[in-house]
This record gives sequence, structure tokens and C-alpha cells, in this order.
Amino acid sequence: MIVDDHRLLRKGIARLLDLEPGMTVVAEAGHGEEAVEQFRRHKPDVTLMDLELPRMDGVEAITVIRREYPNARVIALTMYQGDEDIHRAVQAGAVAYLLKDTVPETLVQVIHDVHAGRRVFPPEILAAITRRAGQPELTSREVQVLELLAEGRRTKEIAATLGVTSDTANAHIKNIYSKFAVHGRGAVVSEAIRRGFIRRERSSDPV
Repeated sequence: MIVDDHRLLRKGIARLLDLEPGMTVVAEAGHGEEAVEQFRRHKPDVTLMDLELPRMDGVEAITVIRREYPNARVIALTMYQGDEDIHRAVQAGAVAYLLKDTVPETLVQVIHDVHAGRRVFPPEILAAITRRAGQPELTSREVQVLELLAEGRRTKEIAATLGVTSDTANAHIKNIYSKFAVHGRGAVVSEAIRRGFIRRERSSDPV
């Protein structure tokens, strides 16, 4: 099964795989909810899953699928390579992680490897997993604060949005600085984008 919100990309991958001996694309999906529905219906041997999807993102879709079908083999196929993106996908149950600029021959081989029960993570992905393992965890509240920082919100605005005091909001901001080992809103937003906590298109110039 191929899950991606770009129809042209789905069709291109489907055409590639249908030409491979022994491979047949049994289903496609354009968003996370459809991916779960199609998996329940077709139970594919291998699923290619984008992470940035409408309605339900890829990580959540992987989580739901793996909860219902623990032996599901899901390959994350995405353009995102931040440490947090990779960490979340692996935690959800992805057994391989590939970038969309992967050459077709490699994609085909990884599908074979995953179908055979192997986990496949290229060296740069393994390096990211190792880096992420050594990083302090952000709390769910700190992630919320980080997202608001990326929107350019001031401390008082963050406090009002979250229903906390300015001192509490400022404490969360300082904790994020400490965990990211950077100082200043511009630096922390840049680091959050690099790690994959937030998407570049969601960020704005910090105030």
C-alpha cells in the first residue's frame, strides 16, 4: 500500500512497483484516516507511509495500524529527516525509514528486505536515532510553547493562550533553551526546525 497526499507521486511509485516481479500495489491512500481504512480492508504485506498527511498524520496512522496489527510492516517514506521525525516514526512502529530522494532500486530492495522481516535504517538515519537517544525529552507543554514561539508569539501571548502566568511561560521557554543548548528565540526556532519538532512553513520571524 502507498500512502501519500500527492496523487502524482503515489501513481509514480505504483507504476514503478507494479513493474517489479512479485510486487502488486493493492491499495493507495491520500490521508491518514484513509490509510487505516485501506489497511483494514487489504492488509498489505508492506506499507509505504508518508509522515506529513492531512486529517491524521503518518505517525498517528502507523500507531493505529500497529496497535491493531502488531506485525504490520511499515516503511516511512518522507522528505523529513529531523531527529524528532525519525524518532517519532520509529517509536510508532516504522521498521524502515527512507527519504523521498531514495533511488528506485534502493526502494525496491528495502521493500524486499522489510517483507523478509528485516529492519532497514540507512547510516544517516541510524546516526539520527543515536543523536536523539541522547537528547533531553521535551514535555508536551514545552512542545506547545515551542510551537507558539515558532508563530512569533510573545511571552504574555503564550501565557494567555495556554492559560498560565507569564512567569510559568517564561520558565518553559528557559527550559527549552537549556534542553536545546541554545539561547534566543531565533536560535531555538531554527533548532526546532532542524530537529523536526516544527515545520518550516509553520514558523515565522520570532519577536
